[in-house]
Amino acid sequence: MSNQKIIGIIIAVVVLLLVAFFAFNSLTNNSETVHIGYLPSDHDAALFVADASGMYKDAGINVELHEYNNGGDLMCAMASGDLDVGYVGIAPVVSSISKGVPAKIVAGAQNEGSGLLSHDSSITSVADLKGKTIATPGEASIQSVLLKYDLKKNGMSTSDVKSPGMKVASMNDALKTGSIDAMLTYEPFVSISEKSNNQHIVERSGDIIPNHPCCVVVMSDKFLADHHDQAQKIVEIHKEATQKIIDNPEGIIQYLPSNIVSNETVEKESLSHIKWVTEMDDAYKNNVNNFLSIEKDLGIINQTLDDSKLYADI
Repeated sequence: MSNQKIIGIIIAVVVLLLVAFFAFNSLTNNSETVHIGYLPSDHDAALFVADASGMYKDAGINVELHEYNNGGDLMCAMASGDLDVGYVGIAPVVSSISKGVPAKIVAGAQNEGSGLLSHDSSITSVADLKGKTIATPGEASIQSVLLKYDLKKNGMSTSDVKSPGMKVASMNDALKTGSIDAMLTYEPFVSISEKSNNQHIVERSGDIIPNHPCCVVVMSDKFLADHHDQAQKIVEIHKEATQKIIDNPEGIIQYLPSNIVSNETVEKESLSHIKWVTEMDDAYKNNVNNFLSIEKDLGIINQTLDDSKLYADI
């Protein structure tokens, strides 16, 4: 065999090995598990629809879902590298980004969808709860921001009430038994408390701050840099799943977790109180900026964050 043929064979083998290497590397990257955090809330319904209906699987994306009690815990997990993606309230996201957590908002999820409830039907505003105990999901939660703002609107402060953080799943029972006087929580637990436990809705969150932003989809900077194509697909899936909810809210109940759906009638009621969004257009960003101004005025954040720090358009 001539030297020229031997060299040709060697080149062919090297090319085949390179092709096999890159194909294997691509397959490995595509099969890496994407860790997505969420709260046990209807606010994250698009995530549940996408996962349970096989939208991630159809796109070739392996996902693992992780539940958290509140947005502060979720963002801590993202800061430590345990999460790639999160469905979480904008308040803990902004607080985390302002403290240097490398993450960006990639889509809106929904507006409003929370409520202040009491076991006493004579309570007509938060002012009637002075000296009482009002539970929220935690200091970092958007419900805590809503409570602080509502108190200030009524000439009060957090020193006028007790406001412990509680696990959301425990709050309804605590209100029913009188262990707390009121709670500011998110759907579906607002509707469950009203319809199943006969509790009194004092205010919905849209009454406190009309059309306020609530949950968003956030991704770590590392995931955005290392898996940009997957990040794009996940945002596309989020938008498609959200549109499914808008088009047929009753039809998507089958995809929601059992710990959220107490019964279909209550669930339909819950979904009707949520405003679904996905696009981060100028109107949405202005809405976010107005909410951030409220947080700054309340002393929750101490700086203004520009769009480059908050958002990633992918």
